[in-house]
Amino acid sequence: MNSTRKADGHGQRHALFWDVLTLDKLMTGSLVHLVYWFGLGVIALGGFGAIGASVGVALREGAVMGWLAAIPVFVAGLLVVGALGILWRSFCEFYVVVIQIGEDLRALRRSTEATAAVAPAAEMVPAAEADLPAAAPRRTRRAPTV
Repeated sequence: MNSTRKADGHGQRHALFWDVLTLDKLMTGSLVHLVYWFGLGVIALGGFGAIGASVGVALREGAVMGWLAAIPVFVAGLLVVGALGILWRSFCEFYVVVIQIGEDLRALRRSTEATAAVAPAAEMVPAAEADLPAAAPRRTRRAPTV
């Protein structure tokens, strides 16, 4: 019955729906790309606003002083847009890294659970104990008798 479901694609749609519903499959990896481009668009609009403001100041004044006042606004606007672009990129990269760490931890947990299910519990030795050399027996002190 499962093979017929997978052949017609109904089982895959059901599995995808279930993965999204139970948060087994994360959508944020692909969603962050849309957020990144949207943010860059907003930053670009801010840059066009800075350019427009500097040109507006220059045209309103009409004299050389207007153009001299517009140049610092133009340069500062471009610097701010560049800095915002770099900050936005680093924020989105950090978000992707955090999501990737979560996915890697999920994969490690699944592989550990699969290994634990295959190996009997008596044969499993914790990694911390397996790396330590055999220790000499501990001597215990006796309390002095009065």
